[in-house]
Amino acid sequence: MHIVHTLPELRHALRHAQRPAFVPTMGNLHAGHLALVEQARPLGDATVASIFVNRLQFLPHEDFDSYPRTFEADCAKLREAGCDLLFAPRERDLYPEPQTFKVLPDPALADLLEGEFRPGFFTGVATVVMKLFMAVFAGKPHGFGVFGKKDYQQLMVIRRMVQQFALPIEIVGHGTERSADGLALSSRNSYLSEAERAEALQLSLALRALSRDALAAAHALPAQLPALEAAAMQALAARGWLPDYLTVRRRADLLPPQAGDGSGDLVALGAARLGGTRLIDNLEI
Repeated sequence: MHIVHTLPELRHALRHAQRPAFVPTMGNLHAGHLALVEQARPLGDATVASIFVNRLQFLPHEDFDSYPRTFEADCAKLREAGCDLLFAPRERDLYPEPQTFKVLPDPALADLLEGEFRPGFFTGVATVVMKLFMAVFAGKPHGFGVFGKKDYQQLMVIRRMVQQFALPIEIVGHGTERSADGLALSSRNSYLSEAERAEALQLSLALRALSRDALAAAHALPAQLPALEAAAMQALAARGWLPDYLTVRRRADLLPPQAGDGSGDLVALGAARLGGTRLIDNLEI
């Protein structure tokens, strides 16, 4: 695996590639990231990953400074997964001057859910992903971007961005990778204590229960859903969590379900804080 740090190095390394397959990450890699690399490998003629902890998507009180940085271990995992090229820019390489031009996602999508609780988050995500796309795919006729479905809303924002800017990039979503007991894999799971790790599974269990209740109420879901969501939030809070949201939305636009929406149309999404760690998960219904 070749490792580069600057844009000129990256573009030189990709000079012969015509359809790169790209997996952007913030490092601290786990099996979920490696599954993305494995999915990317047969898609393109060069498998590229990036590691960059993007300051723009962290709020002032969030964990930018303490976010786990495990570069050597990450490189070893990427090599084993068959990655061809790692782009690991320093902040001055990707942001050589203050980033005053930014990508502003459609508020109708980006101000919901995660956007409500983390204002500006998706602007930071869209801006850095656009910069990375321009670095990896500049001058290429086609390429692939591979992203995990665990960050469901983020995947939707990136798909819309690529569509509206007519980028020659196919966005590929990969299903959420989970541990044996069902916990969604996340870099932030490393923050959890042993007791918190055991409790963390309750978020996915709560989403499963909410999904079952939503399907059972399908004939009157728009009217019954607020009470079902409130009950799910209360049950999780009773276990010591601080939930931001547990909700059922339409997959197409993340708006509340309408009459006639049912199995195949919906997704249950949740975000909650357990101790000092904020976890997210989702389950397509």
